[in-house]
Amino acid sequence: MTSQRLIAVGDIHGSSHQLDALLDAIQPSAADTLVFLGDYVDRGPDSRGVLDRLIQLKGKFHVIFLLGNHELMMLRARDSDAAKRLWLNVGGLQALASYGNAPGRSGRMADIPEAHWHFLETDCVDWLETDDFLFVHAGVESGLMMDKQTESALFWEFLDPAKPMHHFSGKTVICGHSSQKSGQILDLGSTICLDTYAYGGGHLSALDCLTGATWQADLLGRVTLGQLRPTGK
Repeated sequence: MTSQRLIAVGDIHGSSHQLDALLDAIQPSAADTLVFLGDYVDRGPDSRGVLDRLIQLKGKFHVIFLLGNHELMMLRARDSDAAKRLWLNVGGLQALASYGNAPGRSGRMADIPEAHWHFLETDCVDWLETDDFLFVHAGVESGLMMDKQTESALFWEFLDPAKPMHHFSGKTVICGHSSQKSGQILDLGSTICLDTYAYGGGHLSALDCLTGATWQADLLGRVTLGQLRPTGK
């Protein structure tokens, strides 16, 4: 019988090659739950390909997708020129380029498929709480219930390694957003950060939250296996 796994995946940022390598190494089954922590788009070369792959996973596995701040900026860029300028300046330019449908031509907002907008608007959630874990893109306010969290905490605030998050529930916080330029997972006990700078020369990282097993794919698609402490209660 296949053991159930609860696997969190860090910030992808357009790194479809690393995502493919990571999934090939993980070999998810119907018994697993995959939690993606947001920031699927921007900065890396293939935001379109990443969203295509994530959408394909929906019908095959039990998958939960969190919104990241880059998805929020992409969504807001549709309705505001100022928001679009902001998005383009922080990675949206690379994202739009991946939607170009002719050599040498960057994409336009109109080139983004409706299926991608639907995915971002409908299939992604702000946070996930389980018996032992809080899954968020950026962070949490320690004293607030999850349905009372602020946008600033969930999507924008960066992790201070000197002050790891301790939620009043005692649950371990699994997050991304605060990129670890070392390419290594940051384990602070009460908080684990899986943003390991995939697009910038680090790794795309995944963690089995129940056993502490890790997978890390580099820019060449090479996957390294590792082990953190088991993180459940």
